[in-house]
Amino acid sequence: MRLIMIRRFPQWYVFFATGIFLTVAMLAGMLQPYLGELLPPVKPQPISQGNTNNPKIAFACNVFWGEEFLPDMLNTLDKENSKITFFIGGSWAKRYPDLLKDIASRGHELGNHTYSHPHPNNLTKQQNQEQITRTEVLVHETTNIKTTLYAPPYGEYNDNVLAAAADLGYTTIMWSIDTIDWQRPPVEVLKNRVLKKIHNGAIILMHPTDPTAKALPELIKELKAKGYTITTVSDILN
Repeated sequence: MRLIMIRRFPQWYVFFATGIFLTVAMLAGMLQPYLGELLPPVKPQPISQGNTNNPKIAFACNVFWGEEFLPDMLNTLDKENSKITFFIGGSWAKRYPDLLKDIASRGHELGNHTYSHPHPNNLTKQQNQEQITRTEVLVHETTNIKTTLYAPPYGEYNDNVLAAAADLGYTTIMWSIDTIDWQRPPVEVLKNRVLKKIHNGAIILMHPTDPTAKALPELIKELKAKGYTITTVSDILN
């Protein structure tokens, strides 16, 4: 029969070990704020796709022109019961407030696409923030919606641009699929650019153009047939 020997530590050893543990724990707590200051700050990063675990995709439509094609696009989205994200240019919104209200009233998400569509990398941090803030105020005054997503023009960004947006509480949004619809490609070319690269959590960049408006009805149907839900950028980020 085997005997299990239990070693008894001297009482002084137990108190000593406990004291060391408590001292280390206390010092760690006291030093934590200083250690945090020594670590480099985490730089904000742009987001180009959403949750890849879910079959959801988002259309991100940048609006600075093409207002003549928006009514057809909005009607198609209504028929398909699909809500997407429109990144609004401030100067465009100032010229077409009623159309902006129409987009918002149909339940679509509104994002921020600067006021005058500059090259963000050529601006100071303050100038970038002025572009975002000016558009934010205008969109809010027109629709009572505060924008929190930012799409920089030309897809340009650097640390300065990202910090400018982040300090204002914005998430910078890029894309994982580009329709390149601003080149006015044939409808089938536009559709294939999306369907060949489609994936869970995709952010699909588009603009209000004639081929986009014409491709949208069939494109939405084919995406749904593949099992995808078309939704807003905020939704796929969750």
